Amino acid sequence: MKNILLRRRARQAKASPLRIAMVGTRGVPAQYGGFETAVEEIGQRLVSQGAEVTVYCRNASGQRSREYLGMTLVHLPALRFKAAETLSHTALSVLHLLVGRRYDAIFMFNAANAPFIPLCRLRRTPVAVHVDGLEWRRTKWGGKGRKYYRKAEELAVRWADSLIADATGIADYYSSEFGAGTTLLTYGAPVLPPQSSHKLQEHGLEADSFHLVVARFEPENHVDVILEGYIRSEATLPLVVVGSAPYAEEHSARIRALAEQDSRVRLLGGVWDQELLNQLYGHARTYLHGHSVGGTNPSLLRAMGAGTAVIAYDVVFNREVLGKGSGAYFRDAATVVGPLEALDADPQLAADRGLKLQERARETYRWDEVAAGYLQLAKSLVSGTSTRNPSARRRPESAWSAEPVIEPSPVAVPVKGRQLAGNQRKE
Repeated sequence: MKNILLRRRARQAKASPLRIAMVGTRGVPAQYGGFETAVEEIGQRLVSQGAEVTVYCRNASGQRSREYLGMTLVHLPALRFKAAETLSHTALSVLHLLVGRRYDAIFMFNAANAPFIPLCRLRRTPVAVHVDGLEWRRTKWGGKGRKYYRKAEELAVRWADSLIADATGIADYYSSEFGAGTTLLTYGAPVLPPQSSHKLQEHGLEADSFHLVVARFEPENHVDVILEGYIRSEATLPLVVVGSAPYAEEHSARIRALAEQDSRVRLLGGVWDQELLNQLYGHARTYLHGHSVGGTNPSLLRAMGAGTAVIAYDVVFNREVLGKGSGAYFRDAATVVGPLEALDADPQLAADRGLKLQERARETYRWDEVAAGYLQLAKSLVSGTSTRNPSARRRPESAWSAEPVIEPSPVAVPVKGRQLAGNQRKE
């Protein structure tokens, strides 16, 4: 029976376009995070290769078009609170998949959605899960949330026909934790041409005369640590911070309180104007990247593609993306100061590092190659290839098992005319 089914799929694949559904994200146009960027970039390229791509969307902006860049869009509601938004939307999406048209393959984003895989399989549709970063390490999730994410990872290994990792570090994690193989498909980096600066002027900024942070205000993104390090520094250029967080008001308040203590800090909030974002990335002296639990991060790639020098939080994922010798790193507020002051004072050093990173982005992170990998994976799924392991269990001896504790830095207080953190003085 299985062989008959596989032959039927093969005949259908030859006779009609490959039909692919993308489930588990906010959808397109991409306005929020890495998954949405991936869906937009990959989906349009799959369409250009002859595939029919349907994207399930939960955009909160009210966008309701039925087509975008050749992709068919299905808009469904979601419960708008932290613990249920993703799961409620994916549940409705999978129910829609069950009663709607049949797809040849499903790309499901976020391991948290793994409990819905068996429903997809009711129509004998193979599922690949893009497992993202180590979501259970995010401090926004309480004890129950972390347990859920860790269990969902295990279910993804058991039930998915393929696991997609966007970084070697994530692939290593699934190998160490479960003995599971993954398909490594990173993200692409948009290599920006020289940018105008007219939108910067609207915000009182000048080219090559500010430092930049772009991140959601969540503890594991270390925006507060970057702010404290900047406040301790003697940097002369302002720090521009782009970002917000829908479910982290306490942490956001902490960031706002830090920013209020130093007139050099500029909070722009969420910025959805892509032209303005390009000008910010393209004209910053440095980009400070505090993300610590994800895999390959689109914001980091965007800064690299803009040719901007990077100071990044020191974790395996960021070192993998930046490569050897082109980035600077920090682990806490104190270690932000040195590299920041060096690049603040030396525009040529910053420009040289930025050009090296841009070349790495151009050579290593290409959306065309990423999309080709997704297309090949979809064809493999249709042919019957599967890495499902129904008996998979987390390995208790894994080095990844310990949960990190991300402690907030001491509350900032004024010292010697400069707002410094805790009791540490800058002489």
